[in-house]
Amino acid sequence: MERLISFHGKQEIKDFYLNRVRNHILNDELIHGVYWENGKGCGIGCTVHSDSHAAYERELGIPRLLARLEDGIFEGMANGRSKQWPEQFLSAIEVGRDLSLVWPHFAVWLMIDKKWGVLQYAKSAASKRAIQDVADAYQSIVNGKKKEIDWHALKNAAAAATAAANAVAVAAVATAVAVAVAVATAAAATAVAVAVAAAVAVAGADAAAAAAARFSKRQECHEAQADKLLELLRAA
Repeated sequence: MERLISFHGKQEIKDFYLNRVRNHILNDELIHGVYWENGKGCGIGCTVHSDSHAAYERELGIPRLLARLEDGIFEGMANGRSKQWPEQFLSAIEVGRDLSLVWPHFAVWLMIDKKWGVLQYAKSAASKRAIQDVADAYQSIVNGKKKEIDWHALKNAAAAATAAANAVAVAAVATAVAVAVAVATAAAATAVAVAVAAAVAVAGADAAAAAAARFSKRQECHEAQADKLLELLRAA
């Protein structure tokens, strides 16, 4: 398979899609919950005018996994930041860059960052180990090690840990599973969604207060994820 480079190495491709997205933003055509319909859509739809994450590879030279990640973050954002997110995403990517390590870097951060990582929500030793093992696997990719990673073994270990975990740890372990599976399925959006679920677990409050707290925390998590992704894209 031919190695992808961003915008296929052509400034005019970046300019074309960036201008398209900016026009949709200007005309208030960026919306949640719809890929592409009647000239309006989400971040993906307003970029490629379809629901195809694979189109990011064909048309923009951007890995579809990153398109799914952009998508998952967009759908979790409130209207304010989300209206600017697709432009921010494309603007952060320089022409002619290899973006293949952006997701592994992001996955390590998602697992074990001291403030935003899901490791902090794991309670049992088994669930902590499951999450750390996934982070270590991605770190080995970042470090350029060529060893074979047994993602199925990591998934099975996480599933076994879940059986004895409390509610918060279950969410954290589930995140490890989702991220491991994302390597094979390109389901980054799912991984992000589960990660947020782990990060927003709230206990000891009444239902209304808990719901408000979860919503607020979800917004914080998605904002942090967006900022981290932009940082990694600029550094690629």
